[in-house]
Amino acid sequence: MAVDRDLAVAAVRAWAGPVPTSRSGWEVAAATGVRGLRLVVETGAFASFLLTESNPAAFSVLERNAAGRSGVRASLADGRLVPEGAPFDYVDVDPFGSPIPFVPSALAAVRPGSLLAVTATDMIVLAGAQAEATCRRYGARPVRGRLGPEGGLRILLAYLAREARARDRSIRPRLAYARDHYVRAYLEVGPAGAAPDPVGTVDPATWDGPPLGGSGPFGPLWLGPIIDPAFVERTEVPATAERRAEVRTFLERLREEAAVPSPFYYEPNVVAGRLGLRSPPSVEALRAALAQGGFRASRTHARPEGVRTDAPRAVVEEAARRLDAGAQSQNARVRA
Repeated sequence: MAVDRDLAVAAVRAWAGPVPTSRSGWEVAAATGVRGLRLVVETGAFASFLLTESNPAAFSVLERNAAGRSGVRASLADGRLVPEGAPFDYVDVDPFGSPIPFVPSALAAVRPGSLLAVTATDMIVLAGAQAEATCRRYGARPVRGRLGPEGGLRILLAYLAREARARDRSIRPRLAYARDHYVRAYLEVGPAGAAPDPVGTVDPATWDGPPLGGSGPFGPLWLGPIIDPAFVERTEVPATAERRAEVRTFLERLREEAAVPSPFYYEPNVVAGRLGLRSPPSVEALRAALAQGGFRASRTHARPEGVRTDAPRAVVEEAARRLDAGAQSQNARVRA
């Protein structure tokens, strides 16, 4: 999880700014305190930071790690309860598995206008391998298959939006992503607005984006942007990062992707297989063809060979057909 913690330092620095501040923070399920202590030491954003852990064995290590750190307090406590010292300017929920048990206390403990970070590692549920469990846990029907991880991220965001609304609050994703075996979101929490959240279900019969497979409907899903362009633009690789090259590459991909907020993405090999083409177009060729048609297109962090675009499906498929025909014509000329 070194890259994820590097990204946490980068995100908090982008949120807090370069000048040390007197903000307060709470890590709900701190374990041995690695993430929270890195945030305190490497960002300069916090004057006080609470680390809570309910497991006695983990807490014994946490207590030793936090000892002597100015402004840091470790507490053997249940993260499902709002602790003394609330509200906080930053709350981080990164449990093993689903964050659902900790969402009520986290939403109650974060100060309006501040930042809430949430991680979910129950991807077998969120990404659709256990659809019944997804319905029970998140109240949603999942997207299965290759688009499942992004579907899981959007299910989590939709769930958090509903929970926030129930408490007269709203969420705005500043940075949310699917990576490896988890999804993570940095959310600005504010008062509930008059406009509805961009949450809805997707009916395959009327959906004009990438095919989601199955009969649907899928969701509820967060269908709005998951990356704030201004936020990710000022998110930089920390000098203290453990995996600087990986973090730099990931942030570059997120910056590119932020310009195309459309849900889900196409994979050229999947498009080619569905259309019966002889060979898939390259990612760059497909992007260029869509851009030439006046549409936005970018690579996606979710899969190296994915293309995110606001072009309708028919336009994407026609571009793939033209590229395939051009490639076959070129091959014929070479053979001649």
